[in-house]
Amino acid sequence: MKYFGTDGIRGVAGDKLDAELAFKIGRAAATVLIQAGHQDKPPSLGDRPQVLIGRDTRISCDMLESALSAGLCSAGADVTLLGVLPTPAVAYLTTKTGSDMGIVISASHNPFEHNGIKMFGSDGSKLSDTFEEYIEFLIDDDTNVFKMTGGDLGRLSRDHTEWTNEYVKFLAAASTAGRYSGRIAIDCANGAASETARLLFRQLHAEFEIIADEPDGININVECGSTHLNYLQAMMKTGRFGIGLAFDGDADRCLIVDEKGNIVDGDMILAVMAREMKESGTLRGNAFVGTIVSNAGMDIFAKENDFTFHRSDVGDRNVLNLMHKLNCNLGGESSGHIIFSDLMTCGDGQLTAIKFLNVLTASGKTVSELVSDIPRLPQVMPSFKLTGGAEQRDRIMSHQSLKDEIIKQEAKLKGKGRINVRPSGTEPIIRVMVEAKTEALSLKIANIIIDLISTL
Repeated sequence: MKYFGTDGIRGVAGDKLDAELAFKIGRAAATVLIQAGHQDKPPSLGDRPQVLIGRDTRISCDMLESALSAGLCSAGADVTLLGVLPTPAVAYLTTKTGSDMGIVISASHNPFEHNGIKMFGSDGSKLSDTFEEYIEFLIDDDTNVFKMTGGDLGRLSRDHTEWTNEYVKFLAAASTAGRYSGRIAIDCANGAASETARLLFRQLHAEFEIIADEPDGININVECGSTHLNYLQAMMKTGRFGIGLAFDGDADRCLIVDEKGNIVDGDMILAVMAREMKESGTLRGNAFVGTIVSNAGMDIFAKENDFTFHRSDVGDRNVLNLMHKLNCNLGGESSGHIIFSDLMTCGDGQLTAIKFLNVLTASGKTVSELVSDIPRLPQVMPSFKLTGGAEQRDRIMSHQSLKDEIIKQEAKLKGKGRINVRPSGTEPIIRVMVEAKTEALSLKIANIIIDLISTL
């Protein structure tokens, strides 16, 4: 697609993703909603599409929120601004309020200068390819978009506190094992969880300490959050905490740090949850879903514990699609997107944290004890930053010498490891994932491939 990627429309705010484009996106989205209601004329006051907009803490959100709202209202949609809220909160509230669409302005774990616009349908799921393709068509050809005047224009309202509290109440209801007795360290990434985490863990009567919850518009994900765990790991090594929780910029991811400072990634969280759900009889189909870059230890774990483990392409949207296809209710990514589809239509970092705390509390174990039997193969995932856009990306990925080198390096693994080279769907980078018997071998092979990519 021209505008939509694997997770909405992304770009550097003010450059690729500017106010003009945001306005066109809003106008196109409202038009599609009206036409989906089979109306060939302006909707009456009570029939206008209802759209919720949430955002993270980036400085560019003000600009994009204003332009996007103007575009929606100009085509006859009513807009409610929810303020700073996690992405999954908007998905949840879209269905809770009976709205026609929920929109999140966020670039998730990316640097602050980036931003994005992602959309949910009335069922809280991300839009279909067909829906996105038609929005793209109307962005570039505005001859068919609605351009309202007078009383047909949409209206704008702001309703933050009530719906923030409603979302926190929903999360707190997922806590089933009583109060966790240890102390919790929480990293909010100076992002959307800064608005909800303190409220949530107070409702859980937990003893906790929060860091990175003072966003200033430009410090989101800066040396904090699920992509930068060093500070949280240092906190855990002081011995004052039983578990560390790290969210990303829009709080749809959660990674965990154990009491010794070791990282518990999304694969390990999935394994813990799959085992608990199987024991409680709630794991549908005795199966769960990861991705093509999930650690090979997951296959071993599934075999040892009589599960079926499936792999989708990378991206929580792809994970959810495969979950639906296989009728599974648990899936996720090693990055910390974990989907409990019985409760939520997308990854939810704070819901993941509560679910993990339920298991931890009930077990009476430490975090390190809880994950100690989950097998892991040494895995590295360095990346190469692209400077030449899609043309450079496509040239590298299609280059025969890269394909030949991957085959050559795979032969060295002798079937006891994996190599995956792929462009990111949200950042201008190419990721190289290598698993081998030792970390040294994994690094050696990954560096060979990265060095080759840099010459192409």
